[in-house]
Amino acid sequence: MKKLLFDYIPLILFFVVYKVAGMHPEAAYTVAQSYLGSLVAGAGLQADQGPIMLATVTVIVATVVQILYLKLRGQKVDTMLWVTASIVVVMGSLTIYLHDENFIKWKPTILYWVMALMLAFTQFVLNKNMMRQVMETQVKLPEPIWARLGLAWIAFFAIVGAINLIVAYVIYPGNLDAWVNFKVYGITALFFVFVIGQSVMLGKYMEEEPA
Repeated sequence: MKKLLFDYIPLILFFVVYKVAGMHPEAAYTVAQSYLGSLVAGAGLQADQGPIMLATVTVIVATVVQILYLKLRGQKVDTMLWVTASIVVVMGSLTIYLHDENFIKWKPTILYWVMALMLAFTQFVLNKNMMRQVMETQVKLPEPIWARLGLAWIAFFAIVGAINLIVAYVIYPGNLDAWVNFKVYGITALFFVFVIGQSVMLGKYMEEEPA
């Protein structure tokens, strides 16, 4: 639970800053223009872009601070955190520099598709199962089930990445508030339902520890 909360800190801060800034759009624009104006290309920010710009810089800083925190405590930084941080910094920086919200909208999709590709590459090319490496200390499963579990996560990440684009550009085109709500509540709910369903399905395959 503690690690889960730690992982979600940047997302929580992104959501809080976006919502609070959205309640005070004029002040958000003033702050964003004052502190980020020199980083923006072209004519500068539009009047309604303050909330997403402040939320974006917040998630970048929070993610970098996560890594620095772990490093200072001498703890290992997981590969997925490095991947997440890289995508957040690149897509977030493009969002700010080009003052274009499309980059931050694409960030979850790129992240999930990269995860799917990494899982597929390790499982089918390197003959290693990343999900087994992560979960084996907590769960004992028969060998064939580990392969199915890896495939399930590959499919899940690929599908969630596609759903993010559908929500952003088909269901709610131009509605940034709706997409932010989906990013926080919708994607989190999808993960929760998938993990619960996975746990139920795997229960009958779990090997009992010897007495």
